[in-house]
Amino acid sequence: MNALYYAKSFIYNALPSFFFRWKYGQLKRFEKTCNQKELDTRLDYYFKVQNKYPIPKEATAVKDVKRGKGTAYFLDLKEFLHYFTKEARFAYYFGDDTNVNPYPTLFKARPIRNGNENSILFKLNKRRHFKWVNDTIPYTEKKDMMVWRGGAYRALRREMIEKIWDHPLCNVGQTNKPVEDMPWQKEHLPIEEQLKYKIIFCPEGNDVATNLKWVMSSNSLCFMPKPRYETWFMEGTLKPGVHYVEVNAPYDDLGEKIEYYSKHTDEAQEIIKNANQHVARFQDEMMEDLLCLKVLERYAECSGQENEIKFRA
Repeated sequence: MNALYYAKSFIYNALPSFFFRWKYGQLKRFEKTCNQKELDTRLDYYFKVQNKYPIPKEATAVKDVKRGKGTAYFLDLKEFLHYFTKEARFAYYFGDDTNVNPYPTLFKARPIRNGNENSILFKLNKRRHFKWVNDTIPYTEKKDMMVWRGGAYRALRREMIEKIWDHPLCNVGQTNKPVEDMPWQKEHLPIEEQLKYKIIFCPEGNDVATNLKWVMSSNSLCFMPKPRYETWFMEGTLKPGVHYVEVNAPYDDLGEKIEYYSKHTDEAQEIIKNANQHVARFQDEMMEDLLCLKVLERYAECSGQENEIKFRA
């Protein structure tokens, strides 16, 4: 699967310039008919820098952007660099770091707090993060339990798994590699098996919870602590009790809330409906591509590189 994905991506990036000129025109025509409020709201959310700024000395010219260790990140950015000249320069970071640089930089994730403006969100590593599911199991027919599988390499997840791994209403476990001799080390559980549970836990790891997107596209209910980081998915706009159920870090309210939402199915399904509606904002491929282009266009314009945009509508 990975090989096929990478092969398609490399072939796409090898297409001739006239294809990207055509694609640019297609996106610009779509811009005239799309939901302008949605476009503007999301663009302003991703790109918070208000003022003009000099090109950061750390910025890389399009012609010099290299794959490095982040192949998926590289491909996701490269897909939209075709719309700019080879001399256009962008500062970017490939990886899970959530540091806020002193200069505007394209990041996959940033902390949810004031003063994060220099971290400009871009849709990076999207194959891993932007997965949706077609869940055919009604909420009322799922198990009255919470499920989770994932890596527990950092302190936050280690503390979490140690506290809840043996909870009678939970089927949770770490899938660390190499395997650790811990009672909470468990086998991988496929997504289709996790969808049989009413509640799926979405704890943050290096940054955001990787499973959050597919969970919110399902008929299961998302449980998680209040998010600290956000990506293109705009986790900072999610509201507890509206899009997900918030649990506290000590997890002493976990059993009570699992029991409550297992019984109060109408309330649970209303939250799930809201979560599904949030997911729908990211399922229009033309809007997604247009927003990626607009983020880079705004970066070029704000850094005085208007002439480095290769095509014009």
